[in-house]
Amino acid sequence: MSEDIDQKVASGQSWEEFCDSLKLLGQQITRADTPDDSFNRAEGFRYLTRLLRNTLESVVEGGGPEFPVMRKLGYMVKLGADNPDNIYQGGSIHGDYEYRIRGRRGSVYYLSFSATSGGYGSDGTMITDGFIDNQALQVNEDGSFEIILSQKPHEGNWVKMTPDSRSLLIRQTFLDRSRETPAELEIERIDSSGAPPPYSAEQFDLDLKRVSDYLHGTVKLFADWSASFRPDCNPLPPADQAYCQSIGGDPNIFYFHSYWELAEDEILMIRAPRVPECQTWNFQLDNYWLESLDYRYHRVTVNRHTADYEDDGSVVLYVAHRDPGLGGNWIDTAGHELGTMCWRWTGTDDHPELETSVLKQREG
Repeated sequence: MSEDIDQKVASGQSWEEFCDSLKLLGQQITRADTPDDSFNRAEGFRYLTRLLRNTLESVVEGGGPEFPVMRKLGYMVKLGADNPDNIYQGGSIHGDYEYRIRGRRGSVYYLSFSATSGGYGSDGTMITDGFIDNQALQVNEDGSFEIILSQKPHEGNWVKMTPDSRSLLIRQTFLDRSRETPAELEIERIDSSGAPPPYSAEQFDLDLKRVSDYLHGTVKLFADWSASFRPDCNPLPPADQAYCQSIGGDPNIFYFHSYWELAEDEILMIRAPRVPECQTWNFQLDNYWLESLDYRYHRVTVNRHTADYEDDGSVVLYVAHRDPGLGGNWIDTAGHELGTMCWRWTGTDDHPELETSVLKQREG
């Protein structure tokens, strides 16, 4: 078998098969149930390039579970309604090993760690096996902390793993990025020693298959999800929470997801009639491919800290192509006519439903 793989790599067959698999990804962008205009299709193909860039770095350079590397989601890489208030980090792990995370807490408002099993490239799920967030995290006076990831229970900060655990997912959530300091994190396998072996032809062939499987699983998963929202335009109902959790959702978060589409003179009004006691909440606007819109240059998100509240404590947001002049909670469509959207209640068992309506925008 090894000789066959050596020949596949040496002849270029492994690479050619990989490139052929990448070409097929485009069929998810051009399928019949996606928007067929050039603007949205161009964003879809750009989405593929972002995922490819990130997945190659993660799989080929990510260290593997024997020598894990703590990585951030790549620059401008977005998927699955990524939260603009978040830094996403993680690494490859395996239930057969034990790991130690060392960190400095910083001042980021919310910090959570999940050990997960499954994967978008395998069975299409990402199940949380073990979890800890900043409310349970024990932190030393100097801001340092350690977390053990293992199947065997451990005193102090512990994230449970199972034999099937394969990845670590970390969310750092800000209320105000300009004032909060992110946590500094690193990971090591506790019983590791020495250095990784030289990169082999067999490993390269395997990595290309893993990259291809992940891309095909991820792109189809979220294309299906967007398509499921599309028939019911402009409400914002609770999502299927069990499904959200099955694909890697934070156990502390209750999600609302939907599809939006607005004419040039229309405004989508979203009202939370009350805001419960919670760690935080946020709303965000996404493109059709479940990528958050460009929050570097447009106000496409609002959270507990940045929102303006009504006198009765409710929150009213206005999604529009230009400032409607109805208060501080204007959500900019950033040049998009349609897309998806998400609301999160974080750290509460109280999940008020949301009211939506479409208004006409006044001239001038």
